[in-house]
Amino acid sequence: MVTLATIFQQYGPAYRAEKGEQLLPSQLRAMWCIEHCRTEALGGHVYECEVCGEVVYRYHSCRNRHCNQCQSDKAAVWLAQQQALLLPVPYFLVTFTLPKELRMLAYANQRVVYNLLFRSAAEALQEVAADPRFVGGQVGAIGVLHTWKRDLGYHPHVHFLVPGGGLDFVNVRWLPTHNHFFVRVEPLSKLFRAKMRDGLKKAGLYRKIPATAWQQEWVVHSKSVGYGETAAAYLADYLFRIGISNSRIVKVENDEVTFWYTNRQTKRRIYVTLPVFAFIDRFLQHVLPKGFVKVRYYGFLAPGNRQRLALARELLAADHRTVSQTTAEIEADCNRQLGQCPRCGGTLYLVEQLPPRARCPP
Repeated sequence: MVTLATIFQQYGPAYRAEKGEQLLPSQLRAMWCIEHCRTEALGGHVYECEVCGEVVYRYHSCRNRHCNQCQSDKAAVWLAQQQALLLPVPYFLVTFTLPKELRMLAYANQRVVYNLLFRSAAEALQEVAADPRFVGGQVGAIGVLHTWKRDLGYHPHVHFLVPGGGLDFVNVRWLPTHNHFFVRVEPLSKLFRAKMRDGLKKAGLYRKIPATAWQQEWVVHSKSVGYGETAAAYLADYLFRIGISNSRIVKVENDEVTFWYTNRQTKRRIYVTLPVFAFIDRFLQHVLPKGFVKVRYYGFLAPGNRQRLALARELLAADHRTVSQTTAEIEADCNRQLGQCPRCGGTLYLVEQLPPRARCPP
């Protein structure tokens, strides 16, 4: 089976030799982690089944957030941790996208522009929602940054999961939105564009942007995504999604990688074939700066405002204890599955611990 890891293992050394100092430390680290994820290089454990005697090697995961082998368990645990934040109201996914004229600048100044993208979008969202024509109060939001299109092209945008309503500013009532409508995207787009322009001026980057960027509508999209846990699961899928999953990689042949994506309009599969180094280029442009926080909380969902979340829950008469599964229960389920023999389902017991054989670059 062809995976991202096998591509990096086969072509990574030659790619690094050719690119040399062009690669950022964060990109080199991501490559190393993906190449060595769940291999003997990271160490692990040896188990034996007490029923059939099957010997099972389980190597450690790299836990790098750009590795497509390490995200599913994280998504389940993160989703359990969000249960206490959920409210019994409709939720909306609001997406803010940078226009193409800003993308080269964003890639060259990732930390500055990504932070500005988060801040401008969140402020615009909260200000428009505060208008009495829409919510008329303080809203909450969970934001996650993405930088890719379905074909792995560079396309920075941020998704916000927003409860359908807010708290009025004197803390006495919950202000609901219509079940299928949150705010108008037209004023949201204009305010987002203005805040980005002001922020780029303060950062000294404004003059590097073509004038056409400010003469067009900026894309902001809003859609209903259901209630409570359904909506949170929707965001979890976005949050822990990597630029490409192994299931979308078709083959590596003649030093070319073929993968597919689904066209949003036609719902049909589109196949893309790239030279392997071009494929790696596309993937690595989505590696985030070291320490960059890609998930952020705003309004009454911000860590410092959780007393207002408790007020919203009280006003909605919601019981936050009625959740489907706790973090501890999900982790216990994962551990139970790891402790079962893949051949007969018997119990595995630890035979030996395997120390790491290599060290990840800093």
